[in-house]
Amino acid sequence: MPTARAPLILAIWPTAEPTAPDAAATTTVSQVTDDYIEDGRMHILQDKDIPYYATIFRIHGPFLFGATDKLSVVTENLHKLPPVVILRLRNMTALDATGIFALEEVAKTLHASKRTLILCGAREQPAQLIHLGEFAEVVGPENICDNVQEALRRAEEVYEKLEAKFVVGKS
Repeated sequence: MPTARAPLILAIWPTAEPTAPDAAATTTVSQVTDDYIEDGRMHILQDKDIPYYATIFRIHGPFLFGATDKLSVVTENLHKLPPVVILRLRNMTALDATGIFALEEVAKTLHASKRTLILCGAREQPAQLIHLGEFAEVVGPENICDNVQEALRRAEEVYEKLEAKFVVGKS
């Protein structure tokens, strides 16, 4: 005789956490100007030399509940990573609390392996969440950069400090 199953009930409660804004709030239409092109130069990768002590990963699209497991690609070969990992967020369109938690876990994993995570290029909504609360303290506010050019400069600073520590420790 088949047994009766209890009905599945899904309850959704609103939270105080900021969520992805609606399309009307995030959609813009504007003319491409010389200033716009010049401002964009600091974000492009094509003319940048990525040094041997750094690697760049990117998140493209919304980084919300259901997509966060994709971030495992950053740490799956942890032992092969250079000392500085840059996560480019220029094309990450939205971020929620689950995405913040996933970024925090990657930062902690990299830190435990003596590596540094640098975030760069976050758009307005993700940037607001990244700068909230304890997250900025986990990554380090100095490791949250406006663009990839700034992130590469920060990577150089991090690496120079590592080299200096290694040289001093060897003496």
